[in-house]
Amino acid sequence: MNIIISNSSKKPIYEQIASQIKNLIISGHLKEGDALPSMRALAQELRISVITTKRAYEELERDGFIVTATGRGSFVAKKNLEFIREEQLRRVEDHLQKSVDIAKSSDISLDELMDILKTLYEEE
Repeated sequence: MNIIISNSSKKPIYEQIASQIKNLIISGHLKEGDALPSMRALAQELRISVITTKRAYEELERDGFIVTATGRGSFVAKKNLEFIREEQLRRVEDHLQKSVDIAKSSDISLDELMDILKTLYEEE
């Protein structure tokens, strides 16, 4: 699993791990039933504490992305399409909010912003 940790990120390491694994699941790179590395193996690979990987896995399990079976490991959970759609919508809203904030501070009108969004959305 290719997870990249950024020490300069404002996000805690466990959130970076959880976010990247969520993206792998949502994008289909990790499929239902796929085994995740053990917490210890992932910690060794990333050169971080097992406690950090444990916290990331706990967050993923809480959010319904993985299931953990004692003695067997952690696996990608059955996809809840509605939940995944909500997660994606939330991510889009976060990004759009940042764009709106920049537009407002730069005196870019709503019409101009909508034109930019429409152009970007229709690009291939």
